[in-house]
Amino acid sequence: MATASEWVSGARPRTLPAALAPVLVGTGAAAFAGGAHLGRALLAAGLALALQVGVNYANDYSDGVRGTDLDRVGPMRLTASGAARPQHVLVAAIGALGLAGVLGLVLVALVGQWWLLAVGAAAIAAAWFYTGGRRPYGYLGLGELGVLVFFGFVATVGTTYTQALVVPWPAWVGATGVGLNACALLMANNLRDAPKDSLAGKRTLAVRLGERHARRLFALELLGALALGAVCAVAAPWALLVLLLTLPVTLLSLTVLAGARGRLLLPVLAGTGLVALGYGVLLGIGLAL
Repeated sequence: MATASEWVSGARPRTLPAALAPVLVGTGAAAFAGGAHLGRALLAAGLALALQVGVNYANDYSDGVRGTDLDRVGPMRLTASGAARPQHVLVAAIGALGLAGVLGLVLVALVGQWWLLAVGAAAIAAAWFYTGGRRPYGYLGLGELGVLVFFGFVATVGTTYTQALVVPWPAWVGATGVGLNACALLMANNLRDAPKDSLAGKRTLAVRLGERHARRLFALELLGALALGAVCAVAAPWALLVLLLTLPVTLLSLTVLAGARGRLLLPVLAGTGLVALGYGVLLGIGLAL
């Protein structure tokens, strides 16, 4: 039976800061539009965290039962390691996704825009079918697209809309930047796992592009997010605060471009998650000011 610390490790806490980034930017954009609401922002944050934990447990379960998580570098794999029964990991995934659904329902009820339930249902489905189902889209190299759409546009713009009921253009630009940071986090993860994924038939974008192009794309995603944050300064000059992340983004990019592999990518993963969180904090503050 898995210990409490193993369950925490299996939830992949290093990915959680990135889950808050869209809420921070979305709330900043709502403040920019004159409609920020603390209670709804907190609900959105809880929803984002529950959804991220649900995704992580669902991936652990699906990859584990497929046998693609054997002999991996990185965080604890509950299913593949045998520390927890697959059914228990599945229940944990369903529980976290269910909590996300409940929080989303409360948020939609407060806003009164019931069509948003369809968006929430699509987000939960995307979380499951990333590695679940007969043809998981994460195995087809479409994981980054799903991350850009749901952890970028849907999460950020959705946060803004549920508070302000309007979506100013900086919300869309910021959402793209948030999504690119999340894609970079996924790319670093998939670069680390690429050799094993290739053997297991998991054709992530990192596997499809090849190591050289995948590393370049990682750097472009981080630098592109910075550039988009700076674009928001046209409407909100304080958005230039995101440029404080130039040094860590440069160091992370150079580390990956230099060919870091395996365990050497673990600090890159942690650093990318912190950059994503810092991006959310700085751009969110910049838009609010």
